[in-house]
Amino acid sequence: MTAQEIRQAFLDFFESKGHKIVPSAPIVSKDDPTLMFTNAGMNQFKDYFLGNQTPEVPRIADTQKCMRVSGKHNDLEDVGRDGTHHTMFEMLGNWSFGDYFKKEAIAWSWELLTEVYNIPKENLYATVFGGDEEEGLPADEEAKSFWLEYLPEDHILYGNKKDNFWEMGDTGPCGPCSEIHIDLRSDARKAEVPGRDLVNMDHPEVIEIWNNVFIQFNRKADSSLEKLKASHVDTGMGFERLCMVLQGKTVTYDTDVFTPIIRKIEELTGKKYGGSFTPDAKSDMAMRVVADHLRAVAFTIADGQLPSNTGAGYVIRRILRRAVRYYYSFLDVNAPMIHQLLPVMVAEMGNFFPELKAQQGQIAKIIEAEEKTFLNTLEKGISRFESIEPKDGVIQGEDAFSLYDTYGFPIDLTRLMAEERMLKVDEAGFEAALAAQKARARADAHKKVGDWHIVRDGEEVEFVGYDHLMVEGAHVLKYRTVDIKQKKQFQVVLNRTPFYAESGGQAGDTGLLFFGEEKVPVIDTQKENELIIHIVKAFPENIEAPVRAEVNTVRRQATASNHSAVHLMHAALHEILGEHALQKGQNVDDKRLRFDFSHFQSMTAGEVQQVEDRVNAQIRRNIQLEEEREVPIEEAKASGALMLFGEKYGDNVRIITFDRDFSRELCGGTHVAATGEIGLFKILSESAVAAGVRRIEAVTADHAATYIQKELDALQDVRQLLKSPKDAAKSVAALQDENKALKKEVERLRTEQANALKGGLKEKVETIGDVNFLSAKLPLDDANAIKTLAYQLEEELGNAFIIFGAVANGKPQLTIVISKSLTESHGLHAGNMIRELAKAIKGGGGGQPFFASAGGKDANGLDKALANARDLVLG
Repeated sequence: MTAQEIRQAFLDFFESKGHKIVPSAPIVSKDDPTLMFTNAGMNQFKDYFLGNQTPEVPRIADTQKCMRVSGKHNDLEDVGRDGTHHTMFEMLGNWSFGDYFKKEAIAWSWELLTEVYNIPKENLYATVFGGDEEEGLPADEEAKSFWLEYLPEDHILYGNKKDNFWEMGDTGPCGPCSEIHIDLRSDARKAEVPGRDLVNMDHPEVIEIWNNVFIQFNRKADSSLEKLKASHVDTGMGFERLCMVLQGKTVTYDTDVFTPIIRKIEELTGKKYGGSFTPDAKSDMAMRVVADHLRAVAFTIADGQLPSNTGAGYVIRRILRRAVRYYYSFLDVNAPMIHQLLPVMVAEMGNFFPELKAQQGQIAKIIEAEEKTFLNTLEKGISRFESIEPKDGVIQGEDAFSLYDTYGFPIDLTRLMAEERMLKVDEAGFEAALAAQKARARADAHKKVGDWHIVRDGEEVEFVGYDHLMVEGAHVLKYRTVDIKQKKQFQVVLNRTPFYAESGGQAGDTGLLFFGEEKVPVIDTQKENELIIHIVKAFPENIEAPVRAEVNTVRRQATASNHSAVHLMHAALHEILGEHALQKGQNVDDKRLRFDFSHFQSMTAGEVQQVEDRVNAQIRRNIQLEEEREVPIEEAKASGALMLFGEKYGDNVRIITFDRDFSRELCGGTHVAATGEIGLFKILSESAVAAGVRRIEAVTADHAATYIQKELDALQDVRQLLKSPKDAAKSVAALQDENKALKKEVERLRTEQANALKGGLKEKVETIGDVNFLSAKLPLDDANAIKTLAYQLEEELGNAFIIFGAVANGKPQLTIVISKSLTESHGLHAGNMIRELAKAIKGGGGGQPFFASAGGKDANGLDKALANARDLVLG
């Protein structure tokens, strides 16, 4: 079976068992603050397990795009070194929300594996939870009894808490699990050692392929377990491993999930893939790394996460750069290559994941731009490496860490380069510096989340903020405390709320909660999965009192104006730039809007003005908002409403329309009732964010009017300074021309002054051995003039060591120029010498062997610095 057939067979099987097949959630986790990436198939169903939401159907199956490169589940450093670990992978899964449980889950997994996929039954083993005394948990004899219907007892093993009690993180849904393992060894090897002795022993041919998790508990912040109201099933089967098993391979990279990509790498590099996992098979490992990382980077970009310097974007950039490092170091490629592999991947996966095919061109451009940038950084890093001075043949740990931190050099790359120069690396020192950085990062991001305290049970959260900005008679369902950098924060969940929680790029509401007569400010509203959380300044005295919830209407209106303006601008961009100008991210609050969109070149001033004019024209039309709620997703698609890749849409969606012939989008945010409420739209800037992605920042309503008034005030100030000319721009241009002419004249006079000094300076030259030594304090205050004079004298004198001191703007400075012949024959280094001499003027500096400069604070030390220079030359 091909990979595509294997995936489809799984989905068809569970559909036949009454499961609804749902699309994969985005790989970037946007609504769960506890996760950066979706790392398991169950992430999007977390609220169902916790009882925060009721699912529309009790049985679901899908294939979920997952990433495990941060936090508890981090496989990054194993990728490429073995045959089964990956950054991005697919997790085939089926779920039951309070419906079927262990019996059906075990029966169906057995049926699929043995009757659909035809895996030999004698090769399968099952593990069940063996209990844990500390947790007070008994062995899962129930699961074992069901397995005995299909497997002999010696193929059923008890596992410990580490292997057979599944938890998604430090807190959250969890429960005992039953893993299915397969023995892929030859008959001869099986006869020597039974498979049961190798289960969970990290044997490369006795591996886990499926995990049936029986969600029964919730792990609380204090590490205790609480029983959930209903029991659920959460299964996960690694798609890549399943393909390996069914295609008769021993490593996932030999399946057709990866082989087309690896063949393309062979074609581009001229190297053959040998499939070796020995430490010296660097090119094989590099090909696996590149093939794996391509998938991770492409999928995350397709889901709207651009490489960046923070958060999830930083992780993506790190993965991409890791791939570049490997092909640069071990495949002898020094030009962008990863983007050239994308068409092969899209051909294999684009039909099932249409977001790849639809955005292929843009994904390639973003990857290529990142590759070019990092290849340039690599070159700089290599130059930095070559300038490091080892001590006793050892690259110091702090230098190795600097290469890692500044240039992205992993320790193994630094080690490799050191070995080429017969050097060693202080790896213990590197690890100490790395550990110190991680400790600083943990301290900066320290956040301790307490458990939820239930006040009222059995109710779901109802959001009424589209229709009401105030509700009476609400009550608290639960609350918790959060410690952030030793500051306590209180979070409250209400059964009914008008507060919009931050999502979709729109900021959360602020306002007030009244607990009886007590007034408690809401400083922010956040969403955790589908839970609306009010962050309040103080904990109310009576948490059980009836609550009046009031949104800050001024702030909500301003935010809605900006959000509606985004929709109008999005439509205008489509008209003026083309249909490719799709949203890639937005950030909207009450003060301004920021909108990222796909476009492959900077907008012209005319295009920016056209967009602004088009939006303002729609504002003046005062178009009434048309809002449709609970529209079936297929009906919404058929209506032509704009949908965005990377967004998670449910079965029913909300459509926001401002004129059906102009702007019609799926959106969950808040909006004005009519475009006239926006008042005015003004673009502040248009700039690049990444390759093929542009950003517009703009303001609306009062903020737009204030901005324009400030600009007019500034223009009026200019007019007054220019004596109120008829054409202010022309007058400013004339002043600029005059300024340029005066600067040229000043430069000419400085050059003449320097030339006038040249003759007298030559008379001060002192011969020290074969060195023409010149030391002088100059009456010049221009660093460029001093540098030019020094170079001219060096050229005329030859074999020269020249040091000049001067005072510019009240601050001392030193300049050294040394003939290159002396740097080679005498070992003189201007950069090293000036660092020592600058101490006399209480300053510092540096430079190259033949030229260096320094600044300081104490002009009285210039004479001493010049005198010390002579001693350095004498040695």
